[in-house]
Amino acid sequence: MTDQLNISSETQAARSLLSAAAVRDRSHQILRHGLDGRLRHFNVHLDRLDSCADEVVATIREAYPALEIPFHARWRHFSAGGHDRWDAVMHGAPWPDAAAMARSAFDLAIVSVLLDAGAGAQWRYEEGRTGETYIRSEGLAVASFDMFIGGAFSSRPEDPFRVDADVLLTLAPDDLASGFQVTQDNPLIGVEGRASLLNRLGRVVATNPDIFGQHDDPRPGGLFDVIAETAEGDTIRATSILDALLDHLGPIWPGRITLGGVDLGDTWRHPLVEAPDVTKGLVPFHKLSQWLAYSLIEPLEWAGYTVVEVDGLTGLPEYRNGGLFLDSGVLALKDPADTERSHTVDSTLVVEWRALTVALLDRIADPIRSRLGFKAEDFPLAKVLEGGTWATGRRLARERRQDGSPPLTIISDGTVF
Repeated sequence: MTDQLNISSETQAARSLLSAAAVRDRSHQILRHGLDGRLRHFNVHLDRLDSCADEVVATIREAYPALEIPFHARWRHFSAGGHDRWDAVMHGAPWPDAAAMARSAFDLAIVSVLLDAGAGAQWRYEEGRTGETYIRSEGLAVASFDMFIGGAFSSRPEDPFRVDADVLLTLAPDDLASGFQVTQDNPLIGVEGRASLLNRLGRVVATNPDIFGQHDDPRPGGLFDVIAETAEGDTIRATSILDALLDHLGPIWPGRITLGGVDLGDTWRHPLVEAPDVTKGLVPFHKLSQWLAYSLIEPLEWAGYTVVEVDGLTGLPEYRNGGLFLDSGVLALKDPADTERSHTVDSTLVVEWRALTVALLDRIADPIRSRLGFKAEDFPLAKVLEGGTWATGRRLARERRQDGSPPLTIISDGTVF
């Protein structure tokens, strides 16, 4: 009985890390240690946050002079080059109702976000219909979009705009490499890791038809029905989207830290993190899950729901937002030689960098809003990110390094960054 109680308490403690609130709390713990000078790898210079905010505001005013800023989401990348690719699909697909459209949009967003890890500086994607070439996140988005509308993920020739579990289960790295135009001269980081992630997605979807197949064959887009059930009237909390993703897609992540039988996904160790239970020393980020949560807001709204409390989610701990704070001097490496080394995603340095990024995005949001004349409720973090910190991180990277690479080199398997 004691062992069962211990397992139950471990499981309960582990599940407490599957939330945006846990990401925010533990990231701010790391920031406090940084401000006290206790971190191993970084110094924090909050006196430079205002000048960093000025850089972000300059980016926002240039890109969005009317200050009409959409949410940070994968849908922005589907419009790369000024082409509204999804809009064309929405007006041409024979969906019987809004829910069917939303499942299709969920299918596309889920697969594309899971494929949206760092592409590397050499990879390019040439879009056949426009003849334009895209790189990095936009390239990955357009490539995955092309595979989707071409029916590469569908098991029904008459219905290409869907993603079916049985197709994901058998997707090979070569299939992905072909769709993403990968060659020896056009390498994409982590093709095997990306394909394996989609295989695991297919396995989870196929083996849980009660979740993913309530109104159709099992498909990732079946999560639409799960999330729609959480609605109060026509209102859905943004954190309910993330909760569903973490609850039902948790097993897709590569085996990392498991606690009380719970796979903690994008969660890592740091010795300074305090907790009153067995989660001491653990820092969750759930970056791809939160990026996906942001990207599912619009499909829910297209289906007639209103998504509220978007600031319940956190900023995204990835290399553009993190690079913003390093390149603007808000963060400084204690050992400058770390810019010349490669770092694994589980290293203390990367965990510190990511946690500081989440906490500093919270800190920088208010000065950005103040400069633009917005209140928090009118300018949520999702707009700060899009306007915004991500684009400014990319701009500063291009200004400081010829290839536009981030200030730190991360060894990734294609499932984190």
